[in-house]
Amino acid sequence: MKRFLGVIILMLSNLLALPAWSVDLAPDRLVDKTVKEVIEIIQKDETLKNGDREKMFDLIETKILPHFNFTRMTQLAMGQHWSKAQPEQQNRIVDEFRTLLVRTYSNALTSYHDETIKVNPLPELGDRTETKVRTMVIQGKGKEPVPIDYSMEKKPDGWKVYDVTVAGVSLVTNYRGTFNSQVRKGGVDGLLKALTDKNKSLEGKR
Repeated sequence: MKRFLGVIILMLSNLLALPAWSVDLAPDRLVDKTVKEVIEIIQKDETLKNGDREKMFDLIETKILPHFNFTRMTQLAMGQHWSKAQPEQQNRIVDEFRTLLVRTYSNALTSYHDETIKVNPLPELGDRTETKVRTMVIQGKGKEPVPIDYSMEKKPDGWKVYDVTVAGVSLVTNYRGTFNSQVRKGGVDGLLKALTDKNKSLEGKR
């Protein structure tokens, strides 16, 4: 699972390298264009192909974060508990959740092995500001393809990802159960401490 979540992050990892007009691209075209450019970068960069985790971590930090709506992701993951948090707590939880995702899946990115990714075209969106981009990871060697869906919303600075579903499993839903459990045990501060502690443990593995 981590490997496939890493792949979907990888697919978005070169968005900042696209020209400014890319913010006007339809979400499916943006994903498709990104997939092709990122795969080309990975294939040409021997340090990434050889599993340079530090470089991959930096790649995520600089290339991916602007294209995810981490605030909405955190709100969805916390569910009804979001309103229990004070604004300062909310900001800290968003930051810790973002750091957790980056550190958790930076390792998964290094396991990319020339999978191919098919992006399904979307119909005309019209004035819609939310959509789901459906893709398929073709693994080869007789392995079953893995569907990966991106829930995206249109913001003034372009389309943003607020959830990812891998083989039917939602990233946000997956974390919601853990977050709910931690809030029930220790309140919002308990969740914040759990995220902080987890990030500290992952930091030593970079």
